[in-house]
Amino acid sequence: MELGEQYRIYPRAEWARLRDGATKQVTQAEINQLRSVNDTLNMADVDEIYLPLVEYIRMRMDGFNDRLDRQARFLNTARRHTPFIVGISGSVAVGKSTTARLLQLLLSRQMPAKKVQMLTTDGFLYPNAVLKSRGILARKGFPESYDMQQLTKFLVDVKADLTVQAPLYSHQLYDVVPGETEEVGQPDLLIVEGINVLQTGSASPIYYSDLYDLTLYVDAEEDNIERWYLERFNTLLDRARKHPDDYYHATAMGDRNAALDMAHGVWETVNLPNLREYILPTRERASVILHKVADHGIDQVALRAF
Repeated sequence: MELGEQYRIYPRAEWARLRDGATKQVTQAEINQLRSVNDTLNMADVDEIYLPLVEYIRMRMDGFNDRLDRQARFLNTARRHTPFIVGISGSVAVGKSTTARLLQLLLSRQMPAKKVQMLTTDGFLYPNAVLKSRGILARKGFPESYDMQQLTKFLVDVKADLTVQAPLYSHQLYDVVPGETEEVGQPDLLIVEGINVLQTGSASPIYYSDLYDLTLYVDAEEDNIERWYLERFNTLLDRARKHPDDYYHATAMGDRNAALDMAHGVWETVNLPNLREYILPTRERASVILHKVADHGIDQVALRAF
């Protein structure tokens, strides 16, 4: 993992020593429930990687709230509740969702008096019908396939401490679910996960990436991510065989080799170009970078120093 001088890289063992006596408060059974398809996660990862990370997030959140308290006193104004927003980015199939769900669980357990919520930016994709009408369905996941203006407004409203509704996306339907939303109601900490979290493009005067108070990038080598993507696709086909309403059911009932060839084509023409052109170039905007190796384990943590 080659990074600029603004990062300090901690090998796993060195990072693990930063854990400040925090207890796990989570079981392997819970971990198995929250990890994504074909991802791996164990108690050693919790001990050595995620508990120090939780401590770091809490420290940053405490500093954020202390700054707002001091500012309110200086201006002689009432201190308004302002959510702390954590963004998590990285490639398709790299394990962002696992990281986000685990952090939500650990932070909720470590801060029981705080409201910790999580959502994915997938809901801010344009519906398939809109993508088809614009001729960009094949570029689903690229920046132009997201309603960035809606996402920016959503985050501004969250920062303004409003109760807001986020659109829902179904991976089973492979589309935004019409009329379905998830309420985000004045959390103390909101985790937002998505491939576009660190991108700056916006149709408004506000870059929505600037609305995050701390950002993470989950990193891995391209060949590992490709393998994980194809393994996940194969598992999803196995599951889709039992569900006729699944978007991939017809594909799952057909020739498996042809389906895997199609998935490889999608990787080569969609996911890999998106990673190289739009996602990876945002990596060095992140506050923290988690580097994963072939077995999904994290071998290094990079911390932005300035």
